[in-house]
Amino acid sequence: MAIEMKKKTSRAAATAIWLVSWSIIMTYNVSYAERVLKNQTHESFSAKERHGALNSIIDFFWNDGGDSSNDRVWPEMKFGWRIVVGSIVGFFGAALGSVGGVGGGGIFIPMLTLIIGFDAKSSTAISKCMIMGAAVSTVYYNLRFRHPTLDLPVIDYDLALLFQPMLMLGISIGVAFNVMFADWMVTVLLIILFIATSTKALFKGIDTWKKETTMKKEAAKMLESDSFPGYDSDEEDYKPLPAGLTDPRDEKVPLLKNIYWKELLVLVYVWVAFLIVQIIKTYSKTCSTLYWILNLLQVPIAVSVTLYEAICLCNGSRVIASKEKEITDWKKLHKICLYCCCGIIAGIVSGLLGLGGGFILGPLFLELGIPPQVASATSTFAMVFSSSMSVVQYYLLERFPVPYASYFILIATIAALTGQHVVRKIIAILGRASIIIFVLAFTIFLSAISLGGVGIGNMVEKMENNEHMGFRNICHQS
Repeated sequence: MAIEMKKKTSRAAATAIWLVSWSIIMTYNVSYAERVLKNQTHESFSAKERHGALNSIIDFFWNDGGDSSNDRVWPEMKFGWRIVVGSIVGFFGAALGSVGGVGGGGIFIPMLTLIIGFDAKSSTAISKCMIMGAAVSTVYYNLRFRHPTLDLPVIDYDLALLFQPMLMLGISIGVAFNVMFADWMVTVLLIILFIATSTKALFKGIDTWKKETTMKKEAAKMLESDSFPGYDSDEEDYKPLPAGLTDPRDEKVPLLKNIYWKELLVLVYVWVAFLIVQIIKTYSKTCSTLYWILNLLQVPIAVSVTLYEAICLCNGSRVIASKEKEITDWKKLHKICLYCCCGIIAGIVSGLLGLGGGFILGPLFLELGIPPQVASATSTFAMVFSSSMSVVQYYLLERFPVPYASYFILIATIAALTGQHVVRKIIAILGRASIIIFVLAFTIFLSAISLGGVGIGNMVEKMENNEHMGFRNICHQS
């Protein structure tokens, strides 16, 4: 019995020793595993900490993340407060845009997005339709009138030949940038550019207003002395008529008299060539060999026409006749190249933001000393080609509903004709063409506020939804 008790005690002691040993081993293993896991986690965290900043920057600026802006939204076309308010805003936008020669896209796009309810891409497409309608009607209206002080058309065809090919080349580049750039980048660029150009135009308008005031005083003194000699063209940029006086050049002339067929056919050639390239490119695979060949093919089409015009201006065989006194800068090739670069920038802005190139061309023409009437008419004339090409492309891609587009084209057409008629009457009564410059500055500034506000709103919404806000891959177009 004692021996049996001793065996049980031995087995109990052995079991206790085994349990204690197992507990110690497991405790050690768990502790060891915790230390290993902790070390691994610390090392992983340290690695992420070391590489996180760079990866975050790369992910932010270049990622093919989803973009909610690709969703198509086409509201139903029915009578209501939205279409009434949108029509009123579109009417005044088209009237102001046609007078200033900027198209009015900076007002159309926010109206179509915020009031009517279209998505961003559809708003851009319909905006181009409205710009085209306003531009075509404005050009038709201007073709019946002559230069304010010279016996020439109010549209400067040589100026259009120099800038229109560069404008269309820039639009092609701008569309590619629109695919790549994030919305916040476009918004920042838009606000900076538009505020700068509107400020420049405002100062130009004030300067022109002062010159007109001086000339009106001189004209009044001459009328009092029963004499009315001509003004010295070396002292003034152009000669606006004093209030109450009429001039034969303000009377309407036959439409065909103001059309220079040779220059017009060259511009149509550029338009057709670009349109063919763009249509083929639309149906080709993005980033394929054919795609890049077609992109590069646009360069010789544009450069050939502009280079020919530039050489003719340099050797004096052609002149920018809309300026009364000779512009010596037109005979300096590097100056002409600088001006052409401005035309490309205007096109890039137009393609990037979905606007008319007049936001850049209008202020540029004024800085070159072109009369406001001619600057507005010529920039609008150039926009006819660029906007119509975009409309054809958008139609083939089914980017806009035809009934809505047709309605707003009608609104823009009527508004542009009304704006041109009213402003021409005001200029005839007051004798101040600087009104056009002030309208230009106001339209650009208003566009900066409206487009900038929409852009900032979209930016905040994307940040709240944690959406991608970096560069996009041009080869992954939707």
